[in-house]
Amino acid sequence: MGIFTSQQPPEPVGETAPPVDEHPGKIAEMIAHLRRSADARITHPRRFRAQQLRALEKMLAEREEDFIAALAEDLGKSATEAKFSEIDFLRTEIDVAQRHLAEWMDSTSVKVPLSLQPAMAKIEPRPLGVVLIIGAWNYPLQLLLAPLIAAIAAGNAAVLKPSELAPATSGTIARLLPHYLDPRVYAVCEGGVDTATELLAARWDHIFYTGGARVARIVARAAAEHLTPTTLELGGKCPTVVDNHLPATAKRIAFAKFMNSGQTCVAPDYILSIGDADALVDRLAKAIGSFYGRDPISHQDYGRIVSRQHFERLTGLLEHGRVVIGGQSDAQTLRLAPTVMRDVELDSPLMTEEIFGPILPVIEVESFDAALQFIAERPAPLAAYLMSENPRLQSIFSDRVRAGAIVHNAPMTHLIVPTLPFGGVGDSGMGAYHGKHGFERLSQMRPELNKTTVIDTLNAVYPPYSWAKRKFIDKLI
Repeated sequence: MGIFTSQQPPEPVGETAPPVDEHPGKIAEMIAHLRRSADARITHPRRFRAQQLRALEKMLAEREEDFIAALAEDLGKSATEAKFSEIDFLRTEIDVAQRHLAEWMDSTSVKVPLSLQPAMAKIEPRPLGVVLIIGAWNYPLQLLLAPLIAAIAAGNAAVLKPSELAPATSGTIARLLPHYLDPRVYAVCEGGVDTATELLAARWDHIFYTGGARVARIVARAAAEHLTPTTLELGGKCPTVVDNHLPATAKRIAFAKFMNSGQTCVAPDYILSIGDADALVDRLAKAIGSFYGRDPISHQDYGRIVSRQHFERLTGLLEHGRVVIGGQSDAQTLRLAPTVMRDVELDSPLMTEEIFGPILPVIEVESFDAALQFIAERPAPLAAYLMSENPRLQSIFSDRVRAGAIVHNAPMTHLIVPTLPFGGVGDSGMGAYHGKHGFERLSQMRPELNKTTVIDTLNAVYPPYSWAKRKFIDKLI
């Protein structure tokens, strides 16, 4: 199946920003075009924002097959997985934004101290301006358009930089988006490192980056040149502590780990089993078999590794421990079977770097405290999971583990709760989004105060400061 269906997209809905693939100066011209449109406040009215959200929703509905085909070409995603993990996820985000947009845009009145009365004060969300959104390859549709939904709701113009490692999805977005969203204020800029470097050299009002820590440091340094605020959605080695060895435990871990062939930033990266690791491995084997059969690498619901380089890195990690489940690979199709490992080398790349693939180390620890100590000695992950029905252990885990999110008994499910913020802490990122949190992240929450001059109550604090006035000011303030 090709990237596109035979159906042709509608005509562009506005004056398109200049294309960026003809010569290097086009990127600067495109940014200037969008900034002029943003300065003209095109994106500010609620009606415009609502219309653009509806248009994005329409694109996902009308071009669903195009996106499913592109995701299959880039990552081998099944149609079902592409729908629920990318397309339907975005539809939920759009629905939440549409239902709450008026509420989010409303100013909030706040109390004014007695010393400043009579006066009124409020906090009003204001658009930041022009936002750069740099997407990732593992969920190349969701991780690019979810920040865009927040940017639209917040009233910003935006430039999207899709990942060049998912070229089919990148090309589909670049082709279709200008036919649905207003090209005066939204543009797609495809390309590799050179394009990203040129984009980062420009001045932005916010940069939203999803990816790895190494590139995030480059983004942060570039943003610092213009004092540009950033949202960095990174990853890390998400631990899963297992105290509950029920059959559902293994199924939930296996589902979260091996979806998208393990190429998920919040997938369980390793298991710390409080005793009985062999029994857990047996249950994991049954869970994997029930999902993907005896030959997972040929199963229609199991995807592939994104690139040969990434495939070779992952297969190299198999040398640093004992494979107890899976391990089969196909270099021709870039598929690596769901793999579970024991006796792993703790100082090897398998345990010091984010795996980002279908390899799951299982480490047996003596106690719950030993598991907590193991996690504490490592950088804060994007999420940490505890499989336990014990309320006391849940409370201790929440209190002592530093992570972007804490989830009990259902790894990765926090992603589909639109009222929860999604983001990291420390090495796993900064800033959070989804739902209202994305709207506020890409807005200036601007304070505003109004005090009448008809009655000048500030006379009480004007100099000169006599002894009596100083005493009055002390009591007043």
